[in-house]
Parts: sequence; structure tokens; C-alpha cells
Amino acid sequence: MSPIISSSELKNLPTENLIILDARAGKDVYQNYLNKHIKEARFIDLDEDLAEIGENAAFGGRHPLPEIKKFAETLSHLGISENNHLVIYDDKNGSNAAARAWWMLKAFGFDKVQVLDGGFQNAEKEGVEFSSGEESFEKAELIQKENWILPVSDLETVENELTNQSSTVIDVRDAYRYRGESEPIDLVAGHIPGAINIPFSENLDENGNFLSPEVLREKYSKLLEGKPENLIIHCGSGVTACHTILALDYAGFKIPNLYVGSWSEWSRRENKEIATEI
Repeated sequence: MSPIISSSELKNLPTENLIILDARAGKDVYQNYLNKHIKEARFIDLDEDLAEIGENAAFGGRHPLPEIKKFAETLSHLGISENNHLVIYDDKNGSNAAARAWWMLKAFGFDKVQVLDGGFQNAEKEGVEFSSGEESFEKAELIQKENWILPVSDLETVENELTNQSSTVIDVRDAYRYRGESEPIDLVAGHIPGAINIPFSENLDENGNFLSPEVLREKYSKLLEGKPENLIIHCGSGVTACHTILALDYAGFKIPNLYVGSWSEWSRRENKEIATEI
């Protein structure tokens, strides 16, 4: 199953076993959901459901993964069972919590998981049916899992892989953040020394839709000089990094490692070198 689904495809999906998740994030996000969302979509919260935010981002970053058992409880409360077909959207072209939710659901073991191409805006433009208010659904039986099944890297692994030149570390943040010109979110500007910059926005066309799998495959094959193995992907806090992991999967590459702590962890950790290009 393709990890990307268009609005027209969504409209024609059988509704049996289909669950749509609204993963928009930001200010007043739940009120925005209540005001308008794709019909029957269930709200999933980035900070509460897709992360376990700790006291110190120097250890785990701004959006650490929750314990898998806690995520299982979230899925139960959302009425999600193992046989469900899951479609996720946000209003950032899948670059925010939709991609993170996709990664977590795949890492939990779900096969039928897709991100809506173009997100909320494209669905609206394409005439997908919308609704407002709360949606009613029943709680599902708890799914028991012990471990995430997709690969992750911690700070020490990233550091060792860069030192040994055994992995390519990709920073998907905007180029100005990577270069250290300014930093709108974290405390220090710059990047992990040795990481290369391929902004996640380059996965999209001028309309905010994903480039085709063929174009993405050619693009990343060239950028990575024909060596797309041993990749570690990071961003600011392990969220938009999932957009590039999604794009790589869409292009047919093996799913790479996610450095969850990302720049928010590295830049706060004492004695970690910081690089700039200004």
C-alpha cells in the first residue's frame, strides 16, 4: 500500500474499517478541529498523544516518543483496532504531525497507514466532505506491543556514526536554520557537524503535494550519490523528519533511522559541537 493517498482516492475508499485521524497541531488546534474537520475524523494531539514531553529537552528533545504501552492506550481510546485502514492529515502538507503519526503507527506494526496528500487544504479544495463538533465512536480493545519496530537512533549513535563516517545524517530543517542564520524554536542556531541539509519542503511540488515516487527516487539517488543506505534523519524535534522518511518510503527506499531527539536535544546537550555556515 502506498504511504500517500490523494483526496480523490480518499473519497472513493470503502468506509468499513476506515479511520481518519486529524493530526493538525498548533494554537487552538482542538477548537479548530471542532470548528471543521473531515467527516468522522478523530483528533490526535501531537503533544499529548504522539510525544511524551519531558522536563529537559536536552534528554530526548522537544518531542520524545511516548512509551509504546501509552501509545497503545491512545489507540484504544481512539477506537483503533489492528484491522483498521488509517488515513492521517494535517494542515502542513503532512510535514507536521501527520507524518509523525504515520511513522508511529508503522512503528507500532500497522500496515494500512496513509497520509493525505496536500492535507486539509487539498481535501477542502477537492470537495471531501467535512463536519464539525465531536465525533462519536467506541473504544477499541487494547493492542499489546513491546517495542517500536522501525529503526531509531539516539544521540550517542548519531555521534558515533558521524565520527566513523558509517552513516549519512540528513537534517531536514529549512536551510537558514541549518546554516545557523537564525533559530526560531530552539535555543541555539546551527547544525550537527557532518550532517547534510535536505529540507523536507523539497519533497513537495509547487502545489504542496508530494513529488511522484519516480521523481523522489531520482532526486534522492542523486543527492545521496547512489548510496541511500545507512541513513539517519533528523529535524528540530523528530516530527518533520518523519516527512522525509515518508517521502523515502514513498519513493521505494528502505525506511531509514529516525533521530527522535534531533537538533532540540543535540543543541541543548553540554559539550556537543555546533556547526554554522555564516
